Amino acid sequence: MAPRALSWISVSLLVFLASWSCVAARGTRAPRTADPTDGFTAVRLGESNFALQLPFDESTGARYSFDGTVRKLWVLSSDKPHARQSHTSPRTEIRMAGYDYSSGVWQFEGYGYVPSGTTGVSIMQVFGAGETATTFMLHVYDGALRYYNRQLVEDAIYDRWFRLNVVHDVDASTLTVYIDGELKLHVQGRGGHSHYFKFGVYGQRRESSRMESHWKDVKILMKD
Repeated sequence: MAPRALSWISVSLLVFLASWSCVAARGTRAPRTADPTDGFTAVRLGESNFALQLPFDESTGARYSFDGTVRKLWVLSSDKPHARQSHTSPRTEIRMAGYDYSSGVWQFEGYGYVPSGTTGVSIMQVFGAGETATTFMLHVYDGALRYYNRQLVEDAIYDRWFRLNVVHDVDASTLTVYIDGELKLHVQGRGGHSHYFKFGVYGQRRESSRMESHWKDVKILMKD
């Protein structure tokens, strides 16, 4: 066979093999991993939905800042409660207003950041329960994110942005937590007839002298 014919056959074979490899690769590609927000719809939020709670004798700028993207909240362990008549620990938190719920499946989504040194603090909670004030809380202790002060949810949380999704199925009384899209926790709720989401910093056990967390892209979503 002439050399030119052999060359043409070799080129044709290479083109065929390359095309087959592309088809095979597409056929074996792993399916897209489900996102925690699949099947949910985000509600409309304005600044009036972000109700700030901070020590009653401090001005907003002394414990909170918002540059249009990132919300920074901080509090000192020596600060007063958020209300003069309250006996709770110091806090600078945002209470998500206008979307209290008592049934259905609701979700909180936000990107959080905890500076190193912040410890003994709640950074997110689902308020409302049967015999306690909250049905769910996420605490930070020495760089570990925990369910209350118990189960580990995510380690090495300091000085990095993480995506947090908390799904509350009221009728099933369950809460499911995702960090950066990965399932990390599934627990039972604590009852209650009305709930809402909060985030920020709220002193707990053996808190640091200064507690701080940053948040951006906060959303509330409802199950479709």
